[in-house]
Amino acid sequence: MANEIITLVFVHGWSVTGMDTYGELPLRIRSEGLRTGMNLNVKEIFLGRYISFHDEVRLHDISRAFQTAVNDQLSDVIKKGSRFMCITHSTGGPVIRDWWHTYWQSTTCPMSHLIMLAPANHGSSLAQLGKARIGRMKSWFAGVEPGQGVLDWLELGSREGWDLNLDWIGQKDETVSPEGIFPFVLTGQAIDRKLYDNLNSYTGEAGSDGVVRVASANLNSRYITLRQPTIIKDPQGNFISPDFSFGIVSVAPETAFRVVRKKSHSGDDMGIMKSILRNISDTKSADTIGSILQCIKVKSRSDYELVCKDFAGKNIEIQKEELLETETDLLVFKRYFIHDRYSMVIFRVKDHTGHPVSDFDLLLTAGLNDDPNHLPEGFCADRQRNRVNPEVITYFFNFDVLKGFDAVKAGKKVIRPAIPPTT
Repeated sequence: MANEIITLVFVHGWSVTGMDTYGELPLRIRSEGLRTGMNLNVKEIFLGRYISFHDEVRLHDISRAFQTAVNDQLSDVIKKGSRFMCITHSTGGPVIRDWWHTYWQSTTCPMSHLIMLAPANHGSSLAQLGKARIGRMKSWFAGVEPGQGVLDWLELGSREGWDLNLDWIGQKDETVSPEGIFPFVLTGQAIDRKLYDNLNSYTGEAGSDGVVRVASANLNSRYITLRQPTIIKDPQGNFISPDFSFGIVSVAPETAFRVVRKKSHSGDDMGIMKSILRNISDTKSADTIGSILQCIKVKSRSDYELVCKDFAGKNIEIQKEELLETETDLLVFKRYFIHDRYSMVIFRVKDHTGHPVSDFDLLLTAGLNDDPNHLPEGFCADRQRNRVNPEVITYFFNFDVLKGFDAVKAGKKVIRPAIPPTT
């Protein structure tokens, strides 16, 4: 790559007008790239130049604006037969994915690499709070005020988000290749307590970066359909339903996924973008910078698989390292925060004709006797029903509580006792 010019595009949100969205990250990446023999031609696209900011604007409108921006600003790159790499933050991840899905899924895309920082790929639990309340939050997407149309997409379980992610799950492994695209997800799981909003506990939600859940950023997902057989009457005259049966089971192509050390969604001190300094002596961001450079260097399917494997190993290391957080700076007494691993499950309920069912009960059980009380305390961290599509409900499960874990200790002090696995 020493003699190759790599075009690296930073995409700024549709309502961003300042140059400091990514802080000093573009400058740092360029200088670090030169040190490792990469000639990076850094460009910046401001989507606000291509679309007006109104509540009626939806995410698909923004991806259409990006297509206009590509034709306008990157035509010289494309005419040479070259391709560009793209770095996004937050909502930018779904925007560029929607752009690829809409315009380039069936042909060679001019974008070869998509590096997403803290992307809201499956939405954000904060989106349901509403535009007015979110606009007052320091932790929201780098202070960008959202429009209602975009918030509808970002609400957990939205129809548009469901469709985009279901399409990705249905892609073949060959999609991730030199002829297709190389997608990467980098996200933090740390909370900047200075940005915590006491009125909205989601800003301090474990398993998130204060805005987007780690599980929601992750594209390594699967789609499962469960079918309820026809209800029958037993000899005693009771109506019963036989066990659910599995229908479709699809697994998304493996996507490189990295949890980076001590990074939150936004903010000057811990934000995955703005906390990065231009000077290479900034060791606090070495994890993020190193991961981005790994992504840029990928040229083949085997390169990509090695990065996936390396990222997976680092995730285990980092999540073990960050399991217990001790906070003393903002509090008069020492407080502990446990960072477990979480899973997000989105249920969509339809009848036999495919029509949505909005009035339903969903009871989760475990054990040989299908007993809901067999599930451990604290296994369900949150559940949220979509306002626009009430047939969809999203559960946020504590994976470690269900799996079981050893006691969590601070020195000799037991912060949380051991819990056996759920069977």
